[in-house]
Amino acid sequence: MIQFSTLIKKFGNQGEKTGWTYIDIPAKFAEQLIAGNKKSFRVKGKLDELPVKAIALIPMGGGDFIMALNTALRKNLRKRKGDTLIVNLQVDKVPIQPQPELVDCLKDEPIAIDAFNKLKGSYRNYFIKWIDAVKSDNAKAKRIAAVVNAMVRGYDFAQMLNAMKKDKELLK
Repeated sequence: MIQFSTLIKKFGNQGEKTGWTYIDIPAKFAEQLIAGNKKSFRVKGKLDELPVKAIALIPMGGGDFIMALNTALRKNLRKRKGDTLIVNLQVDKVPIQPQPELVDCLKDEPIAIDAFNKLKGSYRNYFIKWIDAVKSDNAKAKRIAAVVNAMVRGYDFAQMLNAMKKDKELLK
């Protein structure tokens, strides 16, 4: 387990990370979690007193990592850019499981379940977490339908989101 205090930061113009709010995980702490690792991995623990799990650390080069802090997490923390955060983390080895409703819907479309099962675990996690990010049953159902349609079309997560932006009816 690692423990340290850090400032919440926000990327300016940084390619795909533009506008992200995040914290730095310096190499000396990342090394304590998984020695020699240069790839993204999940952690659990506490940010201040808020329990967290299955949050990805993203490599930034030189052994340093970042942890993105999405809007919901920042609201729960009641923190924003420039605030100090106390970080207590350890590696989270629990695999993320797809929602039973998603699995049931994917099974209705053999092409979809096959495509989903062929994805790398980290890529499946994008879809699973995206569905979990909404609270209402109606919103979850819409997202599950979007994932099933994306799998039928052979889309990855980014392609699905782009298609949804271009044509709201495409993935309904």
